[in-house]
Amino acid sequence: QVQFVESGGGLVQPGGSLRLSCAASGFPFSAKAMRWYRQTPGKERELVAHISNSGGYTYYGDSVKGRFTISRDNAKNTAYLQMNSLKPEDTAVYYCNTVLSATLNEYWGQGTQVTVSS
Repeated sequence: QVQFVESGGGLVQPGGSLRLSCAASGFPFSAKAMRWYRQTPGKERELVAHISNSGGYTYYGDSVKGRFTISRDNAKNTAYLQMNSLKPEDTAVYYCNTVLSATLNEYWGQGTQVTVSS
């Protein structure tokens, strides 16, 4: 079955960095674009970043442009999100998913909590 396991979150001070990992399984990872989303209690899930199947195209939400970098290692079935210059407003639970599974609201993992606070 399709699974996503997010990791790498934690507590970090403003201006700090974290690297999130997304271990994917149950589907041909290299054939699918991947996305990172985040969600804060009481708010809609927000698209953070997108990467094409080969990694040649990336997209970032306006709030994270210039600070976050999405990448992937198809040999390891893993997507990454490098987060630099973190701000308190980046605090959220971060999830990864394919475009279709996210649209269908299925196969969401448990996410990884990122808390940015001094």
